[in-house]
Amino acid sequence: MEQLFYEKLEGIIAAERLLRDEPLSAHTTFRIGGPADCYIAAKNEQELAAVLECCRKEQIPFFLIGRGSNLLVSDMGFQGVVLRMTGALAGVEFSEKENCIMAKVGAGRSLGQFAREAAEHGAGGFAFAAGIPGSVGGAVCMNAGAYGGEMKDVLVRVRYMTQDGTIHTKEAAELGLAYRSSIFQRESWYVLEAEFAFERSEKETVFAQIEELARKRMEKQPLEYPSAGSTFKRPEGNFAGKLIMDSGLAGFACGGARVSEKHCGFVINAGNATARDVMNVITGVQKSVKEKYGIMLEPEVRFVGEF
Repeated sequence: MEQLFYEKLEGIIAAERLLRDEPLSAHTTFRIGGPADCYIAAKNEQELAAVLECCRKEQIPFFLIGRGSNLLVSDMGFQGVVLRMTGALAGVEFSEKENCIMAKVGAGRSLGQFAREAAEHGAGGFAFAAGIPGSVGGAVCMNAGAYGGEMKDVLVRVRYMTQDGTIHTKEAAELGLAYRSSIFQRESWYVLEAEFAFERSEKETVFAQIEELARKRMEKQPLEYPSAGSTFKRPEGNFAGKLIMDSGLAGFACGGARVSEKHCGFVINAGNATARDVMNVITGVQKSVKEKYGIMLEPEVRFVGEF
C-alpha cells in the first residue's frame, strides 16, 4: 500500500494501534497466517467508519477480525487492512427488565468472557457460549452454538454498520438466523453491538453448568492443539466427525496439519502447520468422504487471503 494511504490512516488512528506487516498467526486460534499489510485496533464507531471510508475511497481491501477463532489465513497473509474492534466497541452493560437479565455488548468482546460475566449476573440459558473461543460479533454473524444452545435463543436485536458508514438496528427475527448462518454472511454489514435477554437463574447453577460443559469439551475435543474448532458444518441428518472417522481418516495428515484422533471433526495444527497444510487436509477429507458416502462436507472455517 502507498505511503499516502498510511498517512491518511495515521490521521485517524493512534500510531500504537496501527501496525504494519503484522503476522496474523498471532491473531488466530490456528496460530497460522502470514502478515497483514496493516492491522488496526479501532476503539469506537467513529474510528471504524473513518477507516472503512478511507479504504473504500482508496480501493484497499479490508476485513474485520474478531478473536480469529474461525479463520484460516493464507501463508501469504492479507494484502490490505485488517480491523479489530476494541475499546467502546468491546464494552458490556447489564440491566434488569421484569424477569430478565438484559445485556448490551460490543461486537469485539470475547464471547467466553461475556458468558462468564453474564453468569455473574445470574443469566441462565447461556452456559453453552462460555467455551466458544470467538467474539460476540463473530458469534452473532455465524449464529454460533454448542451443546444444544445457539445465539438466536437469547439474541434480541443488533446494531450494525453498512458499507457507507451508516448505523442501523434490526430485531433478531429479521437477521435470518439459522444453523451457522445469518444475514451478515450475505451482506456487507458489520455488527457493532448486540442486545441479549436471559432468563433469571442462580449464578451458582450457571457456573456449575459452565464447568460441566468445560469438562466435556476437555474430554472430547483436542483443546491442547491450536485449531479453528469444528472444521466442517454438520451435514443434514449426519455428523461430520463420524463421517470422517468412518472414512478411516483419523490422524490423516499433511505436513503439520492433522485430523484429530480425539475428535475427527477438528483439523489441528499439530506442529508448525502452514495454511497450505490445513487446506490439503480439508480437501483430502472432502474427497474421501464424498467418494465413500456421496456427501460433500462444507467447511465451517472462513478462508482469508489467497490459496
